[in-house]
Amino acid sequence: MSAYVEIIFDNSDDRFPTGKPEVVLRRTIGIKKDEYTLDRKNATKNDVMNLLESAGFSRSNPYYIVPQGRVTALTNMKDSERLVLLKEVAGTQVYEARRAESLRIMHDTNSKRTKIDELLDFINERLAELEEEKDELRNYQEKDKERRCLEYTIYSREQHEITNVLDSLEEQRQNGVEDADNNRDQFIEGEKAMAQVDAEIAECRQQIEFLKVDKAQLEDERREASKSLAQIELQVKSLSDNQAAAQALKSRHDSDLNSVQTAIGEREAELKELLPRFNASKDQEDGVKARLTEADTARQRLYAKQGRNSRFKNKSERDKWLQMEIRESNRSVSTVEGVVSQTQDDIQDLEGEIAKLEPETEQLRKQIDGRGDTLHFFDQQVQNAKDERDRLMDQRK
Repeated sequence: MSAYVEIIFDNSDDRFPTGKPEVVLRRTIGIKKDEYTLDRKNATKNDVMNLLESAGFSRSNPYYIVPQGRVTALTNMKDSERLVLLKEVAGTQVYEARRAESLRIMHDTNSKRTKIDELLDFINERLAELEEEKDELRNYQEKDKERRCLEYTIYSREQHEITNVLDSLEEQRQNGVEDADNNRDQFIEGEKAMAQVDAEIAECRQQIEFLKVDKAQLEDERREASKSLAQIELQVKSLSDNQAAAQALKSRHDSDLNSVQTAIGEREAELKELLPRFNASKDQEDGVKARLTEADTARQRLYAKQGRNSRFKNKSERDKWLQMEIRESNRSVSTVEGVVSQTQDDIQDLEGEIAKLEPETEQLRKQIDGRGDTLHFFDQQVQNAKDERDRLMDQRK
């Protein structure tokens, strides 16, 4: 089951920017649909409104049809009221509304740009810190290079001294044939000293290798620590932003909770106002029914007691009086039935309003209970974020 309304506009003056001589606007309403079509093509309600506004038809302009008595009121207007009227007729309110919407979008854009600037400042500060760490690393590498050069110089000098000692011993061994026994003992001692020196040299080389491995491990740990520090700082920044967002969300939920509680109070007040009216209407209906029953009983009792021949001279007077009584009785019955019908309608309306208010009240109560759990959840998240931030700050220190 559906119905539609179709309007065909003459667009010979190109008032509608469609480029066609006619504009066909149709609205189809059914049980489960409400559709608009422009030139036999589906369109949204906003498209239809924008097209009508572009042609000069605005919802805020109620002066296309002037009712009786409105002209006199328009002529007696003040200058300020006439200015407002001219603005409404000209349709400037539409442009003012769009201007307000554009200003709001610009404000949102400026807010986002401010946040982006703050993020860029943070990134620049972080880059400066990384540059400082880079300079420190370069200085460390230079110092480490100097340390290795010094160690190599020391080891080379010790090796040269040991070589000189060996050469002198060898010379003494060759020139000391006469003192063979003494030289043999000295040679044995020199061999032992050489073995000890070789062992010390091997140990020093092994220590050098161990130091190189430790240095590589420390270098890897330093790089990993730098990466972890950067990640921790980013996590701290993210947790701070999440905490601010959670605080804002909590504030918004508190305001929503207050509005819901206010709505519940208003619904309960309306329910308190409707219940006395419902009870009064019900009592009124019972009273009307009782009076109707009493009137009917009294009428029948009077008909039974009263003699017709004693009151009327002839049959025509009796019939005339009976017709009058019948009309009065019918009028009374119609009045009572109208009152009863109106009372029943009022009762049904009140019961319908009560039935509508009860689910809404129950839903609002459920929303309040759910908001409590949601607020508790967000409070827990905020507390967990604070604990994580404190832990990360301690780890960073």
